[in-house]
Amino acid sequence: MTIPTQHDSPTKVGWIEVIAGCMFSGKTEELIRRLRRAQIGRQKVAIFKPRIDTRYSNDHIVSHSELKIPSQVVGQASEILSLAKDAQVVGIDEAQFFDMSLLDVVEQLANDGKRVIIAGLDQDYLGKPFEPIPQLLAIAEYITKTLAICVVCGNPADRTQRITGGSERVLVGAMDSYEARCRRCFSPHHPDTRITGLPGHPSGNP
Repeated sequence: MTIPTQHDSPTKVGWIEVIAGCMFSGKTEELIRRLRRAQIGRQKVAIFKPRIDTRYSNDHIVSHSELKIPSQVVGQASEILSLAKDAQVVGIDEAQFFDMSLLDVVEQLANDGKRVIIAGLDQDYLGKPFEPIPQLLAIAEYITKTLAICVVCGNPADRTQRITGGSERVLVGAMDSYEARCRRCFSPHHPDTRITGLPGHPSGNP
């Protein structure tokens, strides 16, 4: 599937692209790739991240592989509307950290003729749909599902295993808190099961 650019489309026709998957699957890398391509094409690009995500930088979107691009931090999705007023392309990372109001924001941006590119987790640490990503997938024109590599068996991974304690749904972290797992090796109710063969780990229960 080839995703068009603004130059390929009639004036004032916008659309929504969603890049969804588990952690360590390259979502942010793909987002950065598309945004850089737009910048090379001399399009006006506005890039945003939620204030809660300060893992690597306060003013950049940063992938786990250390690719980065400057971004603006917002506390609420509604702030994006005014900040992206003059942009042709709008990038939003870690969309799962925004509330459901993000839906109306991206719809308005697309209706205003902007290309909106969104990246986020489609499942939480229990393997449940992570709002608002499922709803964004429903209204997007283009969808990309990214896969990681399961750290236990090496198969394609689409789930995020929490390896630290805590039952809160939102727990910002990286390799110190999460691992990519496939369907078979995913153990949502055993957050202390790392790949070292601790009790309850899937590798010890074939």
